[in-house]
Amino acid sequence: MERERGIGTKCLHLESEEGSFDHYGAISYPIYQTATYAHPGVGQSTGYDYSRLQNPTREQLEKVVASLEKGIDALAMSSGMAAITLLMELFRPGDHIIVDADLYGGSIRLFRNISEKNGVTFTSIDCYKDDVAACIRENTRAIYIETPTNPMMHVTDIAALAEIARERDLLLIVDNTFLSHYFQNPLELGADIVVHSGTKYLGGHNDTLAGFLVTNREDISEKFRFLIKTTGAGLAPFDSWLILRGIKTLGIRMERAQGNAFLIANWLKEQEAVTQVLYPGLSEHPGYEIMKRQARGFGGMLTFQVRDQEFALSILGKVRMIRYAESLGGVETLITYPYTQTHADVPEEIRVKNGITRQTLRLSVGIEDGADLLAELSDVFAQS
Repeated sequence: MERERGIGTKCLHLESEEGSFDHYGAISYPIYQTATYAHPGVGQSTGYDYSRLQNPTREQLEKVVASLEKGIDALAMSSGMAAITLLMELFRPGDHIIVDADLYGGSIRLFRNISEKNGVTFTSIDCYKDDVAACIRENTRAIYIETPTNPMMHVTDIAALAEIARERDLLLIVDNTFLSHYFQNPLELGADIVVHSGTKYLGGHNDTLAGFLVTNREDISEKFRFLIKTTGAGLAPFDSWLILRGIKTLGIRMERAQGNAFLIANWLKEQEAVTQVLYPGLSEHPGYEIMKRQARGFGGMLTFQVRDQEFALSILGKVRMIRYAESLGGVETLITYPYTQTHADVPEEIRVKNGITRQTLRLSVGIEDGADLLAELSDVFAQS
């Protein structure tokens, strides 16, 4: 029996193309920077007609992501939010979706201001602990989660939720941005659709935007292919190439970021000014055992609470090497203030319910030397 390649190798090599000397033997896949394609004659095609439908560089990226996420198809789009927006076109007015209460603020904004306007209704619950089955209605069509969640790092048992979804013929949709397919494969655990903001770990260098939808179902793939050519959300050739390049180092970046996250999480636990550290790699985290079952790692994202708003703002104003910025998943360590950044548009009552306060800080840990990150944090805390 042939041995399956390791995921680090699969980030670099698409097995179906090994030994090929297409594209003149180019090691880096070419950028096909073209909008349209000539035809040899009427009824004849090179396989490509117009880049809104498909482009060779984007197609190569989609094959790589589908392989890594263990799906049958992946679609690359212009941003993570473009991917979620296209995803919502699967639903019709009158449909109902159960969503995790603690989601990225942009997803909440889309659901509340666009999807609800289009007649889709939502029930927002803590999917990691609440009775999801009790919230299912006759018109429920899907369950949508992040795990770990953004920013409060709740961990949901994907396999258990998949069983509920299968019993009731619902779609299970999992946003896998925080862990990436390097650490977690929701489709193998029973999910139907996986969402990624490719801007984050897949690109990994804070230099381009991208989003992905991945599925292991032919019927959903057909719907997505119709929607992407109709709505025009496909990723441009150069951006596709940037994400392809980023994926090549995904494994070593994820491992290094995770190692640094462990260092920082344990350091933060010892600080008097820190009242809570949320990192699923800590044995005391409520989702620790679930993470060990369903993921190969714990990732590079962590959230912590400090004693008061003044201390939080002081940290944000004093960091230098660590940058105060939105986004995550890049090689540089970023610190984010969810209250006014990623979750600024989330209504106050939802922020409070989810535990996002003026004392909440989120770290996307990068690949710098861990000792340098701890030295900067020690200086910043001492000055704050």
